[in-house]
Amino acid sequence: MATHPKQLDVICIGRIAVDLYGQQIGARLEDMSTFSKYLGGSSGNVAYGTAIQGLKSAMLARVGDEHNGRFLRETLQRAGVDTQYLITDTQRLTALVMLGIKDEETFPLIFYRDNCADMGLVPDDIDEDYIASARAVAVTGTHLSHPDTRAAVLKALDYARKHGLRTALDIDYRPVLWGLTSLGDGETRFIESGPVTRQLQQVLDKFDLIVGTEEEFHIAGGSTDTLTALANVRRHSQATLVCKRGAQGCSVFEGAIPEGWDQVKLHSGVQVDVLNVLGAGDAFMSGLLRGYLNDEGWDQACRYANACGALVVSRHGCAPAMPTKEELDDYLKRDREVKRPDRDARLNHLHRVTTRQQAWPELCVFAFDHRKQLEEMADDAGISYQNIPPLKQLLLQAAREAAAEAGLAHNSGILADTTYGQPALNAITGQGWWIGRPIEMPGSRPLRLEHGNLGSQLVSWPLEHVVKCLVFYHPQDPAALRQEQEAQLLDVWRACCQSGHELLLEVILPEGSADKDERFYVASLSRFYQLGIQPDWWKLPPLSVAGWTQVGEVIEANDPHCRGVVILGLDAPEAELKAGFAQAAAAPCVKGFAVGRTIFGQASRQWLQGELDDAALIRQVKQNYLTLIGYWRDVRPLPDALKQ
Repeated sequence: MATHPKQLDVICIGRIAVDLYGQQIGARLEDMSTFSKYLGGSSGNVAYGTAIQGLKSAMLARVGDEHNGRFLRETLQRAGVDTQYLITDTQRLTALVMLGIKDEETFPLIFYRDNCADMGLVPDDIDEDYIASARAVAVTGTHLSHPDTRAAVLKALDYARKHGLRTALDIDYRPVLWGLTSLGDGETRFIESGPVTRQLQQVLDKFDLIVGTEEEFHIAGGSTDTLTALANVRRHSQATLVCKRGAQGCSVFEGAIPEGWDQVKLHSGVQVDVLNVLGAGDAFMSGLLRGYLNDEGWDQACRYANACGALVVSRHGCAPAMPTKEELDDYLKRDREVKRPDRDARLNHLHRVTTRQQAWPELCVFAFDHRKQLEEMADDAGISYQNIPPLKQLLLQAAREAAAEAGLAHNSGILADTTYGQPALNAITGQGWWIGRPIEMPGSRPLRLEHGNLGSQLVSWPLEHVVKCLVFYHPQDPAALRQEQEAQLLDVWRACCQSGHELLLEVILPEGSADKDERFYVASLSRFYQLGIQPDWWKLPPLSVAGWTQVGEVIEANDPHCRGVVILGLDAPEAELKAGFAQAAAAPCVKGFAVGRTIFGQASRQWLQGELDDAALIRQVKQNYLTLIGYWRDVRPLPDALKQ
């Protein structure tokens, strides 16, 4: 038998769907009005959960040839999941689940799975070489409920046995998916069924690891007494059995099943306040597989599993609530002291920053989010502000052309506003660009938000849009002014944490300040961190080499996961910006620039005056943008890994 290189740790086979989670906690599903869209389905969740726990996982299933299928594929890929055999089914739609949270134990749930894509899996979808490239296969019980998917699973298990893979089963019992309840009753977790028990028992001998709740072992073992059920399962399989026992924790059975619970070791769970139990099982399985496949022993594997489950039951959603490896390890160092993970600032920040969807090692941002300055240009030209939106679309075109010519790939970005730049924002969203949007009232001091309360605004923002907030701040401002601005910034930060949007905080020492030494930028950053504000990005003016060193030290000490700093322009001449870039060349915290008027100012004024046509405007702006990119490249060459 040929030896296959093990490129993967685990291939997950089974349910994958889109979850639509009701946002109104405590309401009936009938009364919920808004929903969050998440990756769902037990196997999809486990593929995602194991990937963010550091395993090389893969998803073997089918999704529809439509928006939901692409959403699931992209979500898995961003987490590092191999999707080579996540097959696009052109005849079926992606499965859908609509669910809500009424209370800790009540979750109204409807499965939309009539002839859905993941149940279209057939034996021909199983490739022997692909199975052989992994160390393990993990399947879910739902795929044993239909002849075609059952045959596909059994074929994968046969290949797994042939090539020495470990095999794991999550019983994943949902009576509705076995046709035992009304179609709308997805919430019921247990109904006795002799046929289901027999179908499960026919395949139990094919697994090395079987995981389930007490109720799931009841169906697998054909008894509502848990130890009796486990003993019945043992008659059909020598697999290690892991029985989840709710908030108590779990128990592992490797040999004969004892006659009493007093002879059973309990791997204690972490006690947390429960938001809802939904999703805990998939998180448990993800943590368990981390320990199991890394041969860390059952004590540690169960510790991972219990902690993963505890974190998920305290949060909204399944896959997006799952902890990353770094987050879980941090939690386990202090799990006894963190009774409310959902309220632990350090843990929540780790979850936020270690689940980011895209890396931005470098950014060359063209900022044309200006409102006031362009209004003044239009006034000088004696023309309507209605000319500003088409101008911004031309600026976007210039940005696109410059980025393509410079080979920026996914290192390009724009800052654009909603007042005049909404058409430009609509055009570039979803194209892989970094996109920032301002929220401040132009020129306001104390800080005011242009469109009022931020939380109500962010509901309608694409998640990829970054909140950009400019504050004119000086550490020596009068106390009342400082406190007012700091309170506003705290509200902005909390709104971003709640919505999941990233925050870019732009800090400029106000005009008229008696002392504008750059050390006050360092002091400002320190103050904001002291308040608990941890922006994903900072935007600062050019500083000296020493200044950037101090800024880097402050960021590293307070938030090593900060994305970094982009340098602002303030309409500075190109030569001045070039010199500023050079000062930042050796500063790791500086990731690029976000410059506006230096690029578009003069050309836009001429266009508004009627002195330039569209093509000439685009040429000039494009060249100015390319010039700044060139200056940045001169001091910070693009690494080979980022080149197109």
